[in-house]
Amino acid sequence: MAVTAAMVKELRERTQAGMMDCKKALVETDGDMDKAIEFLREKGLAKAAKKAGRTAAEGLVRIAFSEDGKTAAIVEVNSETDFVSKNEEFVSFVEGLAKLALTAESDDIEAFKAMPFEGSTVGEVLTDKIAKIGENMSLRRIKKVSGDVLTSYIHGGGRIGVIVVGEGEANDANKEALTNVAMQVAAMNPQYVSRDEISSDELANIRNITLESALNDPFSLPKPILNELLDKAVDGVWSAEDTATLKEKREDKGFNFNYLPNFISEEGKAKLAELAVAAKATIAENKIFKGLVEGRVSKQLKEICLLDQVYVRAEDGKQTVAKYLGSVDKNLSVPTVVRFEVGEGIEKKEENFAEEVAKQMQG
Repeated sequence: MAVTAAMVKELRERTQAGMMDCKKALVETDGDMDKAIEFLREKGLAKAAKKAGRTAAEGLVRIAFSEDGKTAAIVEVNSETDFVSKNEEFVSFVEGLAKLALTAESDDIEAFKAMPFEGSTVGEVLTDKIAKIGENMSLRRIKKVSGDVLTSYIHGGGRIGVIVVGEGEANDANKEALTNVAMQVAAMNPQYVSRDEISSDELANIRNITLESALNDPFSLPKPILNELLDKAVDGVWSAEDTATLKEKREDKGFNFNYLPNFISEEGKAKLAELAVAAKATIAENKIFKGLVEGRVSKQLKEICLLDQVYVRAEDGKQTVAKYLGSVDKNLSVPTVVRFEVGEGIEKKEENFAEEVAKQMQG
C-alpha cells in the first residue's frame, strides 16, 4: 500500500514521533495505522505523546551573538528535570536553537518551530528529542535584539540569562559596565528599565494598591490619622479588653506606641483596618497621608526600575545604576534589557512519590 503524506501527518499527530519514523512505521506495516502506532511504541518512538501532559518547568537558557556583536538572541527550552538540562545532547540542542534564533524574523514560537533545523524543522527535532531523551520538553520563548553594544550574562549554569542592549561607543569600558549591569539584572530582576516605561495606568494602579495597602495596615499610618481611628475604635467598635489595653498604654508615658499592635487582638486589628478603609475618601485627602503614599510609591519604583536601583557594587551603597553608567560614559544608555529565568511563571505540579509508586503497582 502506498504511504501518503496525509497518512504520515496523521500518524505523527497521534504519536508525536518524528516524521521519518512515522513514514518508516507505515511502510513496515503496509499502511496499517494501528499497527504503525504499535510499531512506534515497540521502538520507543511514541513516548512524546505520553509525556506531553507532564510539566516541564526545568531546563536551560542560552544566548548567541552575531559575528559583528550587534545582534543577540536568547532562548528558553524547558525539561521535566534539572538532570536532563545538564544532558550534553540537550545542551547542544538549546545552543543550536539560540544560534538559529539569530536568523528568525520574529519572536513568534510557532513560526520558529517551523524553521528548518538539522535537516528537518525545529518542532520535529524537538519531538524527536522528547522521544529519545525520555522527558517532556517545550520550546518556551525566544527573543532577538540589536544595538550599538550588547553584553550578556548567564547565571546558575543557564537558569538565568540576560542580554543588555546599550547605545553608545562599543569600547571595552562600556562593555564591562554593561556586563556589570547584566549581572545586576540577573540578581535584582527589575520589571522595567526606567520609569518612562511605566504607563500612566500602571502607575495609577501602583499608587492605588499602595494606598489600599496602607489603609489595611492602620498602625503604619501617620500618628494623627492613627489616633483618630483609635478614638473611633474605642467608641463602641472594639471589645472591652482592647479598649482597656489602649487606655492603659496611653496612660503609660514610657510606652513606645510602635509596639501597640502586639497588645491588640487580631479582631481588634481587623476592625481598625475596616474603619480606615471606610474613611478612605477623607484619609486620601490628608496631606500627610499623601506624602506617605508617594514616598512608598517612590520606594517601589526604585526597586522595580533598573536605572533607579542602587548599583550592587556601589562603594557608597547609594549610587544608582543610572549614575554608575554615567560615571563610565555620560553618552552610554540602556534602552533594552532581556531577562529569561527558567520556569518562571510555570506552576509546578507537586508529586507524591509514595502515591505514584502505589499507582504503578496497582496497575
